[in-house]
Amino acid sequence: MIAVVGHPGHRRVELFAAAVRSFGLPAPTVLPWVEVLRGQAAVPVGALVRVDSPGEDPAVDALLRGPGYAPTRAEGSAAWYAGLLGGLATLTAAVERAPGARLLADPAETAVMFDKRRTHARLAAAGIPVPPALGQPVGDWRELRALLAAAGLRRVFVKPAHSSSAAGVLALELGPNGQARATTSVELTPDGLHNSLRVRRYTAEPEIAAIVDALAPDGLHVERWIPKASQHGRSADLRVVAVHGRVTHAVVRTSTGPLTNLHLGGARGDLELVRAAAGPGWAGLLELGERVAACFPGSPMVGVDVLPGTSWRRWYVGEVNAFGDLLPNLPGLPEGPAAGLDTYAAQVRALLETDLGPDLGTELGADR
Repeated sequence: MIAVVGHPGHRRVELFAAAVRSFGLPAPTVLPWVEVLRGQAAVPVGALVRVDSPGEDPAVDALLRGPGYAPTRAEGSAAWYAGLLGGLATLTAAVERAPGARLLADPAETAVMFDKRRTHARLAAAGIPVPPALGQPVGDWRELRALLAAAGLRRVFVKPAHSSSAAGVLALELGPNGQARATTSVELTPDGLHNSLRVRRYTAEPEIAAIVDALAPDGLHVERWIPKASQHGRSADLRVVAVHGRVTHAVVRTSTGPLTNLHLGGARGDLELVRAAAGPGWAGLLELGERVAACFPGSPMVGVDVLPGTSWRRWYVGEVNAFGDLLPNLPGLPEGPAAGLDTYAAQVRALLETDLGPDLGTELGADR
């Protein structure tokens, strides 16, 4: 039996459930995040439990962060992270009480992926190419400016340590005369910072300072802005998905600005053009994705944000996402182990071949 922790009716849960049914398996049991966080989730006996994103649900956000935060608020990511860790601990205890049940992903690895500082350190220790980072706490805007000046950095990404989907992220540029410009989805309002689907540019230093000062208490990760390759005049990067240690999917994300996230106005690019531009370096990209996956051996799926150098020959890892598989209608790479399958079907087939046993996997997957 398969169970999934998520939001009933959410497209993540529905897409995964459809993939499960497509292999002839019963629909997964849905364990609502609200019930998990309240300690009310009943894990079925013998269930293999998949954990999906707790995002996009106001009630869950309130339970994770506590009172006082609207769902769009950019502040409070440290409280959200603490709530997530508490929820995973509660879920782990519930799974341990259900005979034969177990989690598919290691909660400790999920905790690392949701801390950009810890992720960066783990990847760097493994020799994975990552953008150079400040690697020290940042208390406020004044301190950030001083640290950047000491490091000789003028273009950086300032990221809340526990955010996702570019929430609260600033692409910061400092001119030769000290002038500052920040590109971000953050809207500065009288009642705090709010994440928005509209990307803004701030050039007034007091406004930039107010944003950084408000985000700094939650923890910041600051890394060098890597000049990225472009496609049709648009800045480009890639989301690479690895399932059970193998790269199965890749999508190009392009944008007119530094934030390429698709929900912020980014668009899918042409993967074949990337293959052609990378040449022999394409194999290096696939190898890199699998090296990153090897850093998280207890996670059956990881989403890897890969930053291509301007020549499409060098690759850097920006982030690793525990829930980075929401890529509807994206077929698996033809040379990979999930050719023609979407990200969810790829995971179900891998589950059949490993956790549910090869005999059952062969039987149920015979018609696929």
